Amino acid sequence: MTATDPALTALAQGWCALSLLHGRIEAHIERALQSRHDLSVREYSLLDVLSRQHDGEGGHLQMKQVADAVVLSQSATTRLVTRLEDRGLLERYLCPTDRRGIYTNVTQAGLALLEKARPTNDSALREALDTAAKNPDLAPLVRTVETLKTSVPA
Repeated sequence: MTATDPALTALAQGWCALSLLHGRIEAHIERALQSRHDLSVREYSLLDVLSRQHDGEGGHLQMKQVADAVVLSQSATTRLVTRLEDRGLLERYLCPTDRRGIYTNVTQAGLALLEKARPTNDSALREALDTAAKNPDLAPLVRTVETLKTSVPA
């Protein structure tokens, strides 16, 4: 295969279309969340992931697991947690069984903000997908996103 191989070109074009769709969706959601709730997409994602923790086996996430779930580096995730902790939306605590482990919970204020922001996120996502579906290059990707029924495994 060479760099001008049609299969590689098609693959690269598909990747570019996927990247374009992601960027447009994220930018649209970002504007909506920032303007209505003073939240970034990353902050919303972090609150959402952490709000799904539970007290059962494996129910609390370590920072690496959180970082993987929000698609950030561990250091960027730690900085994001600190910012949200400073805003009173998150709180950290020591793991009761391993004093080296630190977990993070969403505070009541964080849960209240997340509850208000969730409909904004969902409607902005729907709007962005509807707009993208009008583009013939992005429409197949939109249909694929709309047919996904479960979360993608890590």
